[in-house]
Amino acid sequence: MNDWEMKQIKNLGRIVTGKTPPTNNLEYFGGNELFVSPKDLDWNSHYITETETRITSKALEKFKNQVIPRNTVMFTSLSFAFGKMGIASKPCLTNQQINSVIVNKENSSKFVYYLLRAYEPIIFSYNSGIDTPIVPKSVFEKIEVKIPSKKLQEKIAAILSTYDELIENNQRRIALLEKMAEEIYREWFVRLRFPGHEKVKKIKGVPEGWQRTKVVTLTSYLKRGVAPQYDDLAEGFAINQKCIRDGKLDLSFARHQSRDVSADRQIRFGDVLVNSTGEGTLGRVAQVLTQLSNCIVDSHVTIVRPKHNVPIHYFGMTLKAWEVHFSTMGRGATNQTELSPTVIGNIEVTMPSKSLQDVFESHAKPLFAQITYLAAQNERLTRTRDLLLPRLISGKLSVEHLDIQFPPGMEDHP
Repeated sequence: MNDWEMKQIKNLGRIVTGKTPPTNNLEYFGGNELFVSPKDLDWNSHYITETETRITSKALEKFKNQVIPRNTVMFTSLSFAFGKMGIASKPCLTNQQINSVIVNKENSSKFVYYLLRAYEPIIFSYNSGIDTPIVPKSVFEKIEVKIPSKKLQEKIAAILSTYDELIENNQRRIALLEKMAEEIYREWFVRLRFPGHEKVKKIKGVPEGWQRTKVVTLTSYLKRGVAPQYDDLAEGFAINQKCIRDGKLDLSFARHQSRDVSADRQIRFGDVLVNSTGEGTLGRVAQVLTQLSNCIVDSHVTIVRPKHNVPIHYFGMTLKAWEVHFSTMGRGATNQTELSPTVIGNIEVTMPSKSLQDVFESHAKPLFAQITYLAAQNERLTRTRDLLLPRLISGKLSVEHLDIQFPPGMEDHP
């Protein structure tokens, strides 16, 4: 620990607060350049290669003083998304909610990334906002952090990066498997090019032997969740609307709760969960494809449970395909929009023949099983990394005498 010293964040590199180009100037938008905002980041982001909004090279030129180069560390410090981070994969612009550190040559960009992640609670303690968390550049850059020599920085970053690279590799494999399952579904049940389709007659556009039926007839349970009794020390936990995004279930947003509920109200394998209140998240869909114990959903989420004879994966993918429609089917005043179980139950879906259902499940089941396995592996890797992070960043876990080589060019390539 002798070669660790306290420095202000501004001593690690130049601090830049982003800027949004005028949205009424169309010359600045619709190009190929990245424009990073907190919605493009999450709390486990690494290199940022895609953004929801793209800007033009003219925008980069106009706001060149705010342009950040590749390997710049981005930290969200003015937003409810406080602490979301990422590393720039190429020169780009960020919005004003992000403070960026253009790391100097005396320090490792990847180390600074992990350093700020570990220091996020301390940085948040400087929050001066009332409703929205705010740590402005003038405060952010003066916050003191403890750092070692660059050689040690690179060793620490190499260890933590190994975990992140494994996680990101699994995420790419998951995305590929999801795409494979979706493509089979679309080919068979949207384009109607299922095995043997040439020999099947179509009646009013529907293959013979297929049926249109309401969701309620396919379910054994279709109800909203209950109001949890939140208790950080309880063993049970409750899924809320934040847990359902991008067609997946993210349990990192679930909260511990102690309310005793009947067995049918507890989440089961195969349940489809639908966000059912409010604006923005209304209609989001995710399916439970792992075994969860002592888990409920709160009153803002609807459980749609298929009957035992309904093919789980076909049912889940069909309701996910309805997500875009669910978002427009709510009723009620602004910010109090409701998507009732009755509305969900009255939706008509197409059920293919039993034999085709079975064939589809035989294709989909191993794909989703592999997705579940990789997701569980990522949870274990994430837990281990997050346990190591504070110990490595604080120097409590010494790596000084470990023979760890920082791969050549690791700083230069995402």
